[in-house]
Amino acid sequence: MSADESSSSGLRPPASGLPSPASGLPSPASVLRTPASDTVALRCANIHRYLGTGEGRVHVLRGVSFEAHRGQVEAVVGPSGCGKSTLLYLLGLLDRQEEGDIWINGRLMSNSSDAERTAARGANIGFVFQFHFLMQEFTSLENVMMPMRKLGRLAESEMHDRATQLLAAVGLGDKTHRLGSQLSGGEQQRVAIARALANAPAIILADEPTGNLDQRNSGIVFDLLTRLAKENGQAVILVTHNPEIANRCDAVRPMRDGVFV
Repeated sequence: MSADESSSSGLRPPASGLPSPASGLPSPASVLRTPASDTVALRCANIHRYLGTGEGRVHVLRGVSFEAHRGQVEAVVGPSGCGKSTLLYLLGLLDRQEEGDIWINGRLMSNSSDAERTAARGANIGFVFQFHFLMQEFTSLENVMMPMRKLGRLAESEMHDRATQLLAAVGLGDKTHRLGSQLSGGEQQRVAIARALANAPAIILADEPTGNLDQRNSGIVFDLLTRLAKENGQAVILVTHNPEIANRCDAVRPMRDGVFV
């Protein structure tokens, strides 16, 4: 993949924090901060998950428990098939476990309805995947506004201003009206980060967010994701095969055969 056309130096924040948004708007740091009364944003206990049926039934997760704290970046590492992505999908309320409990912002979600889970995802969880999943026929600005439209808490002008600020924060303030198809791979992944932060979620779940990028862009994307999350007090759970990325996280949780080791 070609390197991101933007220089990495343009993404380094000034001493005061995030890059300045358009004149007259509040700074991203002031509008993106997640209210927190507790340092634990996500907790799971004794999670079990099976896949398949009959003789092909596999015990993928075997009693996983841990906590994710605001302002901390946790890396989950391990060989392919050990259960990393399965765990991430359960924590993101995209799938259901057979046993165990999950709390999001102190709220038990294990027996919640599909509607409650959808609402909790939109309000509390941001996703960044290996493939950015941008809507190519929409602009960067429109892509970032999509989660806000779905949540329905802000007026149109507020969504526009917030998306503009987020894109400035990831170094793409001059490309708000570029279509997804007009952005490089690294730029598209940075738009995906801005989109994940759109609703100021307490939790960011990232599944190989740099796996589809070259080394230079991997560093840029990781730095942006972790810096913005830390500045806004968000818990980040990152699945990665990249040892350099994992070693730069606050904690590393090796997984093997469905358990942390």
